[in-house]
Amino acid sequence: MIKLENITKTYPMGKRELTVLSGINLHIKQGELVAIMGPSGSGKSTMLNLIGCLDKPTSGNYYLEDKEVSRLSGGELAQVRGKKIGFIFQTFNLLPRLSALANVELGMRYVGGSDRKKATEALVRVGLEERANHRPTELSGGEQQRVAIARALVKNPPLLLADEPTGNLDSKSGEGIISMLTSLHAEQGITVIMITHDANIAHHCQRIIHLKDGEIVTEETA
Repeated sequence: MIKLENITKTYPMGKRELTVLSGINLHIKQGELVAIMGPSGSGKSTMLNLIGCLDKPTSGNYYLEDKEVSRLSGGELAQVRGKKIGFIFQTFNLLPRLSALANVELGMRYVGGSDRKKATEALVRVGLEERANHRPTELSGGEQQRVAIARALVKNPPLLLADEPTGNLDSKSGEGIISMLTSLHAEQGITVIMITHDANIAHHCQRIIHLKDGEIVTEETA
């Protein structure tokens, strides 16, 4: 499903360039559950942003479902994100004035607008149908993250990207979120790529990729 070929990413810093990713080669099959680990500054978030079509590589080729996306325009990348990729963030990114249901409906804005029935079904999938009319401030951290997962799932994307999805949660809530993600992966065959600092969380995944200084240093099967 995903193929990265000799991907590099650099940023200008005055007269110098900062290399964040250097010669990344990676294949991820449809339906895999993969964790990306590494110390701060290793390039994890940059790599996830490239996979999520939020940024483009400086050089190299990125193929998503056999289509090269590394040369697409910004508008074309937005269409790919809207149709094929669901995002889950550490900080939930919910709009505080909207209900859980309305926040989930926002996930459909790139695929034909609002659909209350599908948004409700997404909340049912994460076990929050009874909290549909509650605002984020009325929900626990774990419940807010489940709303964020429902928002990512409502358009039925083939790829789900999670950036430290348990980072703002206590250990019990975090385990619940990971259990939910692994169940969704097993039941629906969604490809899931997750950044995490927690080795216990990573070992719920099928494969763990370790980054250091912008390079893949090791891979292991969990």
